[in-house]
Amino acid sequence: MTQVWRDWGGVLLAACAALPLLALLVAGLARTRRSTVPPGEAWWRSVAEVGAVAGTVPWVWMILTPRAAPREVDAVPLHDLLDLLTGSPTTAVVQVVGNLLVFAALGFFAPVRLTVLAGPGRLFLLGAAGSVLVELLQYALDLGRVSSVDDVLLNATGAVLAGLLSRPWWAGRRAASVPPVAASATPRR
Repeated sequence: MTQVWRDWGGVLLAACAALPLLALLVAGLARTRRSTVPPGEAWWRSVAEVGAVAGTVPWVWMILTPRAAPREVDAVPLHDLLDLLTGSPTTAVVQVVGNLLVFAALGFFAPVRLTVLAGPGRLFLLGAAGSVLVELLQYALDLGRVSSVDDVLLNATGAVLAGLLSRPWWAGRRAASVPPVAASATPRR
């Protein structure tokens, strides 16, 4: 864990220092929306938008930080993950948990804000799309990182798992946004 603090302490401190500003941003957004949407909805929208961005940016910042190593590509599914799991347990935990958390905030808040994203399949695609973009950037910018299909799978899985945690806040809204089948559409006898 000392290595994690040494590598990412600055990012973690910056994220913590930003929390009061993020709270003010949520309050400001909610206040500006009060005239157009119900107060509760204004708060949910504001928290979801700020939370999705603020909870994702530090992780993306971490994985786009350059390293003094050659760039690599691992396009074989589960190859990189198996290497991790047979190595140091601490490294495996940090890498697996870290990859699950990269798009977790996005997966948690996106369906709360946009009901069209509600559902495990849609959240997996959202997480995978974001992850593919990040992996392509890692390679194109030659950041000395491994661009791995396993990272994409873990990032997308993290988005789904976090989205399932927020299900109580979006499941009812999704059902309400789907128009019911018209009763008159079925012929009566």
